[in-house]
Amino acid sequence: MKLALPRGLRPRLVVAFVLVAALSALITAALTFRQARSAILDRTQNSAVHDLRLQIDSLAPNLPPDPTDTDLRTFARQLDRASGSRAWHTAVSRDGGPLIGTAGGISGSLRDATRSGDATFYERVEHDDGPRLLIGMPVSYTGVGKETDQGKGTDQGKGKSTGQGEAAEKPSGLVAYAVLSLKGERADISALITAAWAGAVPALAVAVVPALFAARRVLRPVRRLRTAAEKITSGALGTRLDVVGKDELASLTGTFNTMAATLERDDAELRRMEANARRFAADVSHELRTPLAAMAAVTDALDEDARSDTLPPDTAEAVLLVSGETRKLTAMVEDLMEISRFDAGAAVLRLDDVRLGTVVHKTLQLRGWREPDEVVTELPDEDPRIRVDARRIDVVLANLIGNALRHGAAPVTVRATATREFLVIDVADEGPGIPDEVLPHVFDRFYKADAARVRSEGSGLGLAIARENVRLHHGTLVAANRPGGGAVFTLTIPRALRQEDQ
Repeated sequence: MKLALPRGLRPRLVVAFVLVAALSALITAALTFRQARSAILDRTQNSAVHDLRLQIDSLAPNLPPDPTDTDLRTFARQLDRASGSRAWHTAVSRDGGPLIGTAGGISGSLRDATRSGDATFYERVEHDDGPRLLIGMPVSYTGVGKETDQGKGTDQGKGKSTGQGEAAEKPSGLVAYAVLSLKGERADISALITAAWAGAVPALAVAVVPALFAARRVLRPVRRLRTAAEKITSGALGTRLDVVGKDELASLTGTFNTMAATLERDDAELRRMEANARRFAADVSHELRTPLAAMAAVTDALDEDARSDTLPPDTAEAVLLVSGETRKLTAMVEDLMEISRFDAGAAVLRLDDVRLGTVVHKTLQLRGWREPDEVVTELPDEDPRIRVDARRIDVVLANLIGNALRHGAAPVTVRATATREFLVIDVADEGPGIPDEVLPHVFDRFYKADAARVRSEGSGLGLAIARENVRLHHGTLVAANRPGGGAVFTLTIPRALRQEDQ
């Protein structure tokens, strides 16, 4: 099961702030607990060693030079009674012999450490009924105990206390062992842990407040940048932000303003250049239209003479060449005029309810395309009614079919499917298909796949005009290659477009 991380920057900052606060509190509490725990145990241990030494120094002089087991047992009972609130249990061993007394659980390691009889050792061990402190302290003959009790120990370690008596003689061979419980100290340590948690939890809760405040301060410029970026995306390139402060976010805001100013300047220049180019194309097309109309009328008359053999062969061939080029130039001018209308937003739809079959077959008849030799139609049996601009759909189909016949191979298949809301028409050919590097540019104006091909039969605007007409119908036109070979253009438009939708 994956842990879901917060997605927003604000919750991430708050979580990071709280985690840092929690980690700091945890480390501080751990270090404090460790120091306090060591201090509690060391104080108890040193105090117990000191008290035991006092009692041994007080009672040891009463022992005979060669004490019996009864003397040692009495000595151990006296030490037990002298324990007071520590409630230790003691035992005495002579020359490494058996323990005599009430203390139990003395480890072998402690007995081995005290075998030399010249220093005090202690251990902290875990027992079934709780932690214990074990002390092994040698007893001198005189019992004059002015030792300096020093020792260190851990839960699993042992410590040593060296003894120097001002009137001490040789060691007596006796070692007194004491066992005392550390339950009280453990309770104190547990109380420290509880107090640490009791202080850490409110501290974490309080840390959320500065975390929220810090996140707000950090994210406020980020939100302003996001809002400004959204405005620029929507077209408000004049958007600017006030630069506040001198930190990284202020630098980012300044960079944003510079970027916005550059975008606004470049956009204005591009719009100016584009407007000039469109105006130039429209003006040139308009100026060429009138002389081309006159030229077309003259060439049409000359065509009749050229075909009726009334002109010399060389003259007739030249007339037919000029007539053909004039028609191409006229078509290009008309296409330029049409694309200029789209650029100027002057193109409008004239919607009408028509039959799909009527539109498709009329397109074929007007261009003289034969069925099924050149074009194969696969239309729905019910011949659905569609609400479209029939003239513009005719232009789209004529461009797609003509392009397929010129650059693909016959027969071209026109397949239409109609749903309740949309009309989909596929125009597919049997040619080699469209090269992958050309496919993204097939709708670009004047795009030529072969740079060496300087002239073509079309104006280079047919597919661009087809796509603009489809967009005017709030539809889509896409190009692709069929898996079995050949190109396919897919036209999708709403079946019932309303006049107010344009």
